[in-house]
Amino acid sequence: MMSLETIKSCPVCEGNSFNKYLNVQDYTVSNKEFTIQQCTSCHFLLTNPRPPEDEIGAFYESTDYISHHDEARDLFSKVYIKVRDYTLRQKLKMLNSLFPDKGNLLDIGCGTGNFIHVCQKDGWHISGTEPDAGARKVAAGRAGAPIFDSINAPELQTKKFSIISLWHVLEHVHQLNETIAWLEKHLEDNGKIIIAVPNPQSADALTYGKYWAAYDVPRHLYHFTKASMRQLLNRHSLRIDQIKPMWFDSFYVSMLSTKYQKGKTDLLNSVKTGVLSNIKGNSNHSDSLNTSSLIYIISKQ
Repeated sequence: MMSLETIKSCPVCEGNSFNKYLNVQDYTVSNKEFTIQQCTSCHFLLTNPRPPEDEIGAFYESTDYISHHDEARDLFSKVYIKVRDYTLRQKLKMLNSLFPDKGNLLDIGCGTGNFIHVCQKDGWHISGTEPDAGARKVAAGRAGAPIFDSINAPELQTKKFSIISLWHVLEHVHQLNETIAWLEKHLEDNGKIIIAVPNPQSADALTYGKYWAAYDVPRHLYHFTKASMRQLLNRHSLRIDQIKPMWFDSFYVSMLSTKYQKGKTDLLNSVKTGVLSNIKGNSNHSDSLNTSSLIYIISKQ
């Protein structure tokens, strides 16, 4: 029997009143339906109720959970891996523009370690965390360095970092405010936090509704808008310096969304929706970007 915990207080504003926003099915593992609620005060979206932290591991036990695997087994994973290899280079380029002299990098939720390995080869001093034991073992072998199971590892407590990155990780973290507080404490004064998360206000999210793959309940505990991200960070004396798009996410998410909606991938529909989402979400002003996923570059206030 699956147990669920109910969040009584909003993690962003501490309000205690929620409305139902959407019911969404878990298409990856359980096929069960979960509710996304919206805080009536600050409009933050969260999966509520949700599996507790000590039981959510069961919802990651799927060969479809691509970030924990490196094999190109089907169309989705082949596309994912091709795009990932390109975006790894783009991520490294971003790091080097923020910190030309390189420095200490902590990648939280590093999966099988592809990103930290690319950064390590470029001269960064890398550290990583990954809760999945199988992925952690692969990452440690790839990096030739220990990968820790969480930010609570004793080896990390006295360290500070030039860059702390969370690529599609923060939406998975049960202890949200505690994690943000840890990031602020362990960031060098002139350091940057990079957080990438799905954007439920994007055109592809609005097109697919309850079938939008990036809701990914119950693994995604939170569904951040730009406003809720800014309010959350402000609580911890952090500010958003810049917001950047993730252009490829709209296509990958649309491919999965059509599979959920129709039972099989509709490639033409996915490409069309992805293109339209990127066109509608594009903007010359960082604060107006509204693509499928967004990258927040963050510093201390």
